[in-house]
Amino acid sequence: MSKTIRLTMAQALVRAMAAQKTEVGGRTVPLFGGVWAIFGHGNVAGMGEALYGVGETLPTYRAHNEQAMAHAAVAFAKASRRRRMMACTTSIGPGATNMVTAAAVAHVNRLPVLLLPGDVFATRQPDPVLQQIEDFGDGTVSANDCFRPVSRYFDRIGRPEQLIPAFARAMQVLTDPAECGPVTLALCQDTQTEAYDYPEAFFAERIWRPRRARPDDRELAAAVALLAGARKPLVIAGGGVLYSETEERLKVFCEAHGYPLVETQAGKSSLPDEHPLNMGAVGVTGTGAANALAQEADVILAVGTRLQDFTTGSWSLFSNPDRRIIGLNAQAFDASKHGALSVVADARAGLEELDKALGAGAVAPAVWRERASAEKARWAATAALYTEPSNADLPSDAQVIGAVQRAAEPSDVVVCAAGGLPGELHKLWRAAQPGGYHLEYGYSCMGYEIAGGLGVALACPERRVTVLVGDGSYLMMNSEIASAAMLGVSMTVVILDNRGFGCINRLQRATGGESFNNLLQHTRHETLPDIDFAAHARSLGAHAEKVASLADLEAALRGARGRPGVTAVVIDTDPLASTDAGGWWWEVAVPEVSDREQVRDARRRYEEALDRRGSLS
Repeated sequence: MSKTIRLTMAQALVRAMAAQKTEVGGRTVPLFGGVWAIFGHGNVAGMGEALYGVGETLPTYRAHNEQAMAHAAVAFAKASRRRRMMACTTSIGPGATNMVTAAAVAHVNRLPVLLLPGDVFATRQPDPVLQQIEDFGDGTVSANDCFRPVSRYFDRIGRPEQLIPAFARAMQVLTDPAECGPVTLALCQDTQTEAYDYPEAFFAERIWRPRRARPDDRELAAAVALLAGARKPLVIAGGGVLYSETEERLKVFCEAHGYPLVETQAGKSSLPDEHPLNMGAVGVTGTGAANALAQEADVILAVGTRLQDFTTGSWSLFSNPDRRIIGLNAQAFDASKHGALSVVADARAGLEELDKALGAGAVAPAVWRERASAEKARWAATAALYTEPSNADLPSDAQVIGAVQRAAEPSDVVVCAAGGLPGELHKLWRAAQPGGYHLEYGYSCMGYEIAGGLGVALACPERRVTVLVGDGSYLMMNSEIASAAMLGVSMTVVILDNRGFGCINRLQRATGGESFNNLLQHTRHETLPDIDFAAHARSLGAHAEKVASLADLEAALRGARGRPGVTAVVIDTDPLASTDAGGWWWEVAVPEVSDREQVRDARRRYEEALDRRGSLS
């Protein structure tokens, strides 16, 4: 008869979590890097007591905002290449639903995070309890049902023994290269405290190693035939390259066959920016070099990317009428998008098989490689013009990026998310090492930046983290400066103050609209706020200062490098300036009817772009 241990459901859960391990750099380490917790009546008695009991093996971190702590957990997983992850526990009600946005971030970006919101009483005896959502037609619904569409796996634990199969399924999803994403286990608050005789085997140590699926022989042969006949081949590096730790294999593959490479937001830093075959960012926020080649490419090998609209220029960029796409991806859903020839496999295993089958004789034509080299040189000269200081009254985002780059070291990690900065960074940041570029642009979530920087710093304490954040995102979510200060985490936050939502103001104008409700000066107001961001960051525990020039910014960044804790540096920027070079069309629908000529003109341009895309599809 198997031995059992009598524990509450919450105690069993955290003990099982502590038993999960992985291998990183040849060392066995805990799979879960810790648990973020904000306690309330729905989890403090059950999960709170359980976490207290395992503090030596599964640390608990105190946060200030539930969405932010889940962002930090997502960033930790991304920076850890999905080899490690974190969990988040909240009370029921607003504590739980605050995490839904972060769950969507993880879902879109295929990143693992274990969400453990408290739930209503399984017995329903005291219903309706504080913060309970009551559905008039369905007694099984709670606020946590909001997590269903943004979870790869969802379960509600209403009996303590249900934890055993639910946790097994959760771990399968969290560690599977194809299914990977957020898992939600909604924990009924009474069930958390109920005891059960759990089998000892449930707490046995397990080491999770990434599955590296090999490609199907027929899919491989078809892909090899396409690549062998390509005159203008192009490789797209997506986030899957970094998640599968495939950057070195990708480098060898591209060098062996002379294939130019372009990078998505998630895939940027797969190759060093200086590598001669790396054309840089592709798509709407792409470099001139990458997009020039993408227009002409006849065979596109898309590795570990879901081919979202910013990568494809809303499917107007890859305009060679004879072009074929090969989708190399662990997830069949992504591998077969837009009629691609799918090669369902781990990125590293797939590239190894492709390389072997192609052989040494399959090399891109010299004229194509020469074209790539010329385009790269042309773009490098163009990009430098945008990142250097000028005599303008206020610097552009690009010039701030240039200053941050000049003060950076190769091992640094730059973190950003939404707004205009990701577009400029994608084009202009020169990533030197894998993982040095950490952008959340799958869900483009404002407010991710500072919390994400905290997660990266926890995952990579040996690397200096610099967060770039606009004033709009900063005002949405800044509380984790305090969490980082409490935890003794060192990172730098550069706050670019353009007094509003500058990126969307530019988009509004580009689609024929008047500046309205984006920049502070164009909003309904009694008086314009003059926000002292440095004082605010200082009040949260950061060393903070406001600088008046790009030279002062560089000096402040260099000074921050040797300073422990959080450093915040504020600089005023131009809300209208952006990099004109590079880039591509992005489909944003324009009203068909308007009294304003600017909107009618924008609509005509929109329809012309749709016609051009239609003729090339």
